[in-house]
Amino acid sequence: MLVSAPLRNEIFAGNRAVGRVAFTVAAAPGRSRRGRVHESGSLRVRFPNGNSKTALEAVIVNTGGGMTGGDRFDVDIKVGAGARLSVTTVAAEKIYRSLGPDTDICVKLEVGAGGALAWLPQETIMFDQARLRRSIDIELARDANLLLAEAAVFGRSAMGETVVQGHFLDRWRLRVGGALVLAETLRLDGDIAQRLAQRAIAGGGVAVASVIKFPGNDADAAAVRAMQDYFVGEVGVSAWNGLVVARLVATDGAALRRDLVAVLASLDAAPLPRLWLN
Repeated sequence: MLVSAPLRNEIFAGNRAVGRVAFTVAAAPGRSRRGRVHESGSLRVRFPNGNSKTALEAVIVNTGGGMTGGDRFDVDIKVGAGARLSVTTVAAEKIYRSLGPDTDICVKLEVGAGGALAWLPQETIMFDQARLRRSIDIELARDANLLLAEAAVFGRSAMGETVVQGHFLDRWRLRVGGALVLAETLRLDGDIAQRLAQRAIAGGGVAVASVIKFPGNDADAAAVRAMQDYFVGEVGVSAWNGLVVARLVATDGAALRRDLVAVLASLDAAPLPRLWLN
């Protein structure tokens, strides 16, 4: 039986995962508490330490077990004045092979006056022929605090997997007090393995990460540089305009995780989410 093109498109759309999580966090006497929480589709959020006097912890869960072409996730988080929040994911996010459409992830983070946010998801794992388009937009008050770490692994080396072809578009924008202080876009398209092999890109590494700390200064950068003899992969760090930004490259995901934990510890990021240590 022949199926018309419009019907094929409807069937395809009906099998795609679309999820959204949106919530607020407010300061309360002696702790931070969650406010209104919205969940839809295959995205969920849990708060395992809701009564803690330290930062509130949020764990984002993808009940779909991964993402592929045509899937879309949206995350929208607002941290109120004086509130403290740490966000992670229950597992590494897997981006599987696409037959054409992109996987879309859109993250919006806002932190009010005197608030603090640690955005520390576990790594994103790209499979061969995966297509990912991600945007991260951050709005900070002038006296807010941010620690952000994002890692991507192109193929699980321990499983004998490699990424030869694919598409990875990662767009970040950070504003402080309404002013744009960081804008960057990373694009790896087509022959990803060949591009990662280039010395100016990853020098043969298949695992990369970026860390942003605000406010940050030269002392923070010096603390990261002091760990150079410990790192397994390559780590570079710079401080400017009130920011500290570290870049990491490693030969596999395990080496990257080890270096990333060391960088975060040197930036006084403790305690890390417990799920990172499992």
